[in-house]
Amino acid sequence: MQRTYTNRRYLDALEKRVLVFDGAMGTSLQKMNLTAEHFGGEKTLGCNDYLVITYPQAVERVHRSFLEVGVDVIETNTFRSNRITLTEYGLQERVLEINRAAAALARRLADEYSTAEQPRFVAGSIGPSGKLPSMDDPELSDVTFEDLAEVFREQARGLIEGGVDLLLIETSQDILEVKAAIEGIWRAFADTGIYLPIQAQVTLDTSGRMLLGTDISAVETILEGLPVDVIGMNCSTGPEHMREPIQFLGEISPLPVSCIPNAGLPLNVDGQAVYPLEPQPFAEALAEFVEKYRVNVVGGCCGTTPEHLRLLVEKVGHKPRLPRPQLHIPRLASAMQAQPMFQEPRPFLIGERLNTQGSRKFKKLILEERYDDILEIAYEQVESGAHGLDVCVALTERSDEAETMRKVIKKLAPAVRVPLVIDTTEPDVLEAALQTAPGRCLINSTHLEGGREKADRVFALARKYNAAVIALTIDEQGMAKTAERKLEVARRIYRIAVEEHGLRPGDLVFDALTFTLATGDPEFAGSAIETIEGIRRIKAELPGVLTSLGVSNVSFGLGARARAVLNSVMLYHCVQAGLDMAIVNPAHITPYAEIGEEERTLAEDLIFNRRADALQRFITHIEQSGGESEGKVSQAQAALQAMTAEQRLHWRILHRQKEGVEADIDEIIQRGMPSNRHETAVYILNEVLLPAMKEVGDKFGSGELILPFVLQSAEVMKKSVAYLENFLEKKEGVSKGLMVLATVYGDVHDIGKNLVKTILVNNGYEVIDLGKQVPAETIISKAVEVNATAIGLSALLVSTSKQMPLIVNELHRRGLNFPVLIGGAAINRRFGRRILMTESGEFYRAGVFYCKDAFEGLATMDALVQPEERQKLLETIRHEAEIELGRQSQPEQEKG
Repeated sequence: MQRTYTNRRYLDALEKRVLVFDGAMGTSLQKMNLTAEHFGGEKTLGCNDYLVITYPQAVERVHRSFLEVGVDVIETNTFRSNRITLTEYGLQERVLEINRAAAALARRLADEYSTAEQPRFVAGSIGPSGKLPSMDDPELSDVTFEDLAEVFREQARGLIEGGVDLLLIETSQDILEVKAAIEGIWRAFADTGIYLPIQAQVTLDTSGRMLLGTDISAVETILEGLPVDVIGMNCSTGPEHMREPIQFLGEISPLPVSCIPNAGLPLNVDGQAVYPLEPQPFAEALAEFVEKYRVNVVGGCCGTTPEHLRLLVEKVGHKPRLPRPQLHIPRLASAMQAQPMFQEPRPFLIGERLNTQGSRKFKKLILEERYDDILEIAYEQVESGAHGLDVCVALTERSDEAETMRKVIKKLAPAVRVPLVIDTTEPDVLEAALQTAPGRCLINSTHLEGGREKADRVFALARKYNAAVIALTIDEQGMAKTAERKLEVARRIYRIAVEEHGLRPGDLVFDALTFTLATGDPEFAGSAIETIEGIRRIKAELPGVLTSLGVSNVSFGLGARARAVLNSVMLYHCVQAGLDMAIVNPAHITPYAEIGEEERTLAEDLIFNRRADALQRFITHIEQSGGESEGKVSQAQAALQAMTAEQRLHWRILHRQKEGVEADIDEIIQRGMPSNRHETAVYILNEVLLPAMKEVGDKFGSGELILPFVLQSAEVMKKSVAYLENFLEKKEGVSKGLMVLATVYGDVHDIGKNLVKTILVNNGYEVIDLGKQVPAETIISKAVEVNATAIGLSALLVSTSKQMPLIVNELHRRGLNFPVLIGGAAINRRFGRRILMTESGEFYRAGVFYCKDAFEGLATMDALVQPEERQKLLETIRHEAEIELGRQSQPEQEKG
């Protein structure tokens, strides 16, 4: 939705060129050795913000020092000028006065230095309150969203009335506080009738996360849909530690990006913070960010002097602004990380067990107010592969749904890494949830039954708090039953949400509704066909929207086994039609790949209404086949016993059965010669386990298996490999080499990585396993620290495999020479050859080596530790990369 500004001069200038902010206010004031007298007495000694009242000459001197070197923007001396922090000095009743005075002082000086060619701007600085509203700890979060919004409303009003050009939320450590600050600023806009741009900046530590664990992907996802104009980072570290998150923002954010670092990481010298980064490297780093990552706003934070800023102005002060990417990629976010709404492969799975309407256990915990115990249910769903968690706390036994929702989200938000799906029909409960959840949530749900009044309220809240919305295809005529009606209702909801409320197509998730096929009611006999076709048409005719479904509704009223089969077949066909999200309990689904051809056909007869007796035939077959009877179990056991041990082990991985893997391995080992236990173990890995996991991966890619089943198969694989280690000979003596091994950032799966570790360790290599979801900086730093022989990177998903070229480029930029071995389901040999070419147009000297499995990883390591073999391997991949990229060979030769 287009915003209207009273003053948009700052944004007008930003559309033309890169803008430069000033440097450090605090450290500049500290150098003046001010006394208690300057601060107005001992009680307010050290309150820099109060100097605008007691000794404004000092603040003016700092402002002038930066304006003299050519900066475009000066910040008001109001970093701590909110009611909460000023209370420490007894100044809480002077908030408006201090902020007005600081803004007026900066305004006067900015106007004095402004010219037609270079107007100067004033940013109203709004720092953190010192509270952490996202925390579950009452001592750290004894403040509500509403409290904070009012605190920032007051401060923003003073700054606006003093004449600032924009409001700057900076050095933020809790993303929920940022959301509250934005809300407070908008209330101040309404109070004053003056609407200005907003720039929101967070601070990340050296691990790449905010204080409470929020990473840059979550920051971008949460902020870019809120009414702000620029997003970025400031403080905490020097530019070098900001490189990776700034690159992410540069590639992803449609909004202008700001980067305002410290002069390096502070050192403690005789009890004083000393910032070591000299002006020249500081300016060069930010100039590189502008050029490479399309950063639009730069400046200096703690420790930066006028000299830092003078050099920065020289380098970037007149550079034209580079365009931002405009492609919107729909994402949700927890308090920790973002989660793409389009999963690869589909669907996005929403766990349904944190729901008082569907889970007796969860309902009991809520009634007994055992909020700590709900985390176990949440963790189980996340570990089972849920991409989001549905949360419903409505109870007929209690009337405090809003307060209960706050308590549950307060417990879940800092603890789970997947986003929350707020399941309520009450707008007041919804707003309570959205004010408590730090991340970007999905609302479940709205519709037009009874008119549009409630939908309008839901869409307004979604817009205000940047949430996505599940919209059911229901209107005043009731639930849409035909594909045509489903599309008709979806179009109407789309117009209301997008054209009137300003939501984006990717903010909408349409539920095409499914009805039970268990009743035999002729009215609903063709309902599944209409649902599948409705999904297909909504996706085709409303580009950019998503679709969801409560799949298990299709089987309501059937027995457990019949439900599991019908749910699975329905899910499979819906996904083929374009279903993006499914609310599902994996325990209530039989993997599609495991359903026999006859059962699959009978289920499809029912779903596609191919014959009048389809329901009875399906039920009869399930009953006659024994369902869950002992006879069926014993038949399965007999079939297993008839298999060879290799076939059984393969079967157990495919069917997620841990029980019996040791016995199968023992049988295969005992068949071999006692002297060949190692060779037999390698045979099991190579000929049984790896092909089994490949089959699992293939079925995952084709949609026959959903993620929870893949993860369960991986657990069987892990158990098998752990047991096999007893038979693998470890090469004793001096280590052959050292690999730093990690699953890349954003990827929570380690299906193949653990096998690589086992094979390498048992063949004489040391392996430092950094685990899952490891940031690039952590991987590179560890490789440097231990002087690794090579780096091993694993990725299951296409989206996360993009971390691999990022790491290769960073290694190349730093002049490091660690060979990089890559593997995982999302990539192939061509991918490896392509990322051998860096952003600079040069090949990465140490090489990038795609390994299709753990044994190729071992062979590659064996070659890399032998100089001649390493050189041959480098020449081979270089030649292949030149062919792949259509390049001629460069004249220089790679050195071993």
